[in-house]
Amino acid sequence: MNGNFNGIKIIAGNSNRKLAKDIANYLDLTLADSTAEKFSDGEINFSLNESVRGSDVYVIQSTNFPTNDNLMELLITLDSLKRASAGRITVVIPYYGYARQDRKAKSRDPITAKLVANLLTTAGADRVITMDLHASQIQGFFDIPVDHLAGGPTIANYFESLGLDNMVVVSPDAGSVKRTRKLARQLGCSFAIIDKHRPKPNESEVMNIIGDIEGKNCIMIDDMIDTGGTIVNGAKALMERGAKSVRAGATHGVLSGAALKNIEESPLEEFVVLDTIEIPEEKRIDKLKIIGTGELFGQAIEYTHSGRSLSRLFKPENYI
Repeated sequence: MNGNFNGIKIIAGNSNRKLAKDIANYLDLTLADSTAEKFSDGEINFSLNESVRGSDVYVIQSTNFPTNDNLMELLITLDSLKRASAGRITVVIPYYGYARQDRKAKSRDPITAKLVANLLTTAGADRVITMDLHASQIQGFFDIPVDHLAGGPTIANYFESLGLDNMVVVSPDAGSVKRTRKLARQLGCSFAIIDKHRPKPNESEVMNIIGDIEGKNCIMIDDMIDTGGTIVNGAKALMERGAKSVRAGATHGVLSGAALKNIEESPLEEFVVLDTIEIPEEKRIDKLKIIGTGELFGQAIEYTHSGRSLSRLFKPENYI
């Protein structure tokens, strides 16, 4: 291990404590003694009950719903660690919220993904480890190192294990073509594209399907599923056009509103997500399959701490 730090400390935020525990278990560590609670007026109070002076500290916190609370908790935690003289502070953000606002799509739009990057750096982050940013260029919004892990290979391995014949990977929109091509390459099958129109945010309608999907087992892949409208409408369109079956996978299960209900009632046979966002037991549906990422993030932390290259983790040979 790198001798410049007094060991690894893992601090769990409230957004995904199960994943934080899985990461700590992989590293054979216990979570640091810390709490983040709210005052009666909603302000967040973070307490760190052990020394982190000189330590290599990793804060595990996704910025999903409640997005602003989780983001503010993360910023306050970073400030506390900085003032406690941590040796290095790495923020592990399995799901990076506000990533959809990555450019000015029209006049006077904010670029909130950049704003959040600035806030994290100012609060004290020295490094970021994240997974499947909604837009890869967000890595360049940071003036500190960013390790961008890929969730696609984990999802691909699961679908490969099903042993389906006559498969085709389907991109739910033009923005997911690159991700779709990579998955199709690993599965050794063709791919198709759904041409969709988005009349307004969180709504979509299918216009055309480019590629041969008739009589095939279709797999749709995306980086995140929010309301589920794109995946559900895509599944309906594929089945109407002669697909044998439709499954879907995504790295981040944002699943806002009636997303899970819509997915359960859709033609999808299975919906696969990684555990970058914690989905409570009471909200899970029969079609939902959750795959853990604790080992992958644990390896990333282990490699970072020891100064080893992370290339093998976020660019596997079979997924380039």
